[in-house]
Parts: sequence; structure tokens; C-alpha cells
Amino acid sequence: MVCRARRLGQLRFAKGVIAPYHAAIHEREAVMMVDTKRHPDGELLLRTLAMPADTNPNGDIFGGWIMSQMDIGGGIMAKELAKGRICTVSVEGMTFHSPVKVGDVVCCYGRCIKIGRSSMKLKLEVWVKPVLRENDAQRYCVTEGVFTYVAIDDCGKSRPVPVSV
Repeated sequence: MVCRARRLGQLRFAKGVIAPYHAAIHEREAVMMVDTKRHPDGELLLRTLAMPADTNPNGDIFGGWIMSQMDIGGGIMAKELAKGRICTVSVEGMTFHSPVKVGDVVCCYGRCIKIGRSSMKLKLEVWVKPVLRENDAQRYCVTEGVFTYVAIDDCGKSRPVPVSV
């Protein structure tokens, strides 16, 4: 789909947004233009710095590292909600909007969207604030997904989430 869009002189992004393509505009900058009115959804769960050891062969931060940061942040929120041990049981709707560069400040935000008897479903977003590059002062969303956690007891069996939640 992206190849066809580029032949037509456009960029197509994860949410179906189409932007004009100019040789001088990098895809990342076009994504930033699209996200300028959006704000993080939920509370800040984790903040860290993208380091060179976490890069893929293209020099961008490896998607698995981003996903692990989301799982850590979501795990913190789920553990607080469950008031005890939890485990990750599923990840759905994972979308990577744009690459993360070395030196970017990576922030994971989360919001609880559903609590079941023993499970918690959290919507997680990763936002980036570039700090080592000029002209990139705005933060923008690079990844989002829905993570499901289950409250577990000391034997690893599911247990009810406390009612006070």
C-alpha cells in the first residue's frame, strides 16, 4: 500500500491518513504534522531514554524493545490495580506509527479500559520527545496497543481483582 501511495506522490500511515509526499519531507516529520493536536491518553507509567544498544539493523530502536517498555509500564499499572502479582496474557491491536531514534525520550502512558473478575485490559501508548535533534521539540505518539493482564496468586493461578478497583 505504501509503495502505491508513493507512486501517487503521497504517504499513507497506519490510520489511513494520506499526506502529500515531497522529497524534502521525511516520513517521520509528516507523522508529526498529523499528530500535533493529539495528547497522551492516560497517566504516565514509564519514562526512559532510547539507547544505541536497543537499535535494529536500520539504526532505529527495535520494536520489541518498545513493546517490552509498554509491558513494563502496563505491568506497573496492573499490579497497582490488582494489589498483587499479575501476568501478561495478551497483546492486541499493536500499531507502530513511526520509528524511534537513539536519544529520544520514550514515555509510556496507560489507561484501564476494562476490569473483569481476574483480568484487566489496558490501553497503552508510547510517546516520544526528541531531545538530541533540533526542530523536533514536539512529542508525538509512535506506538499503541491493548494489553491484557491477569491477577495471579502465589501458585500462579488466577485470582479475583479486588473490588475496591
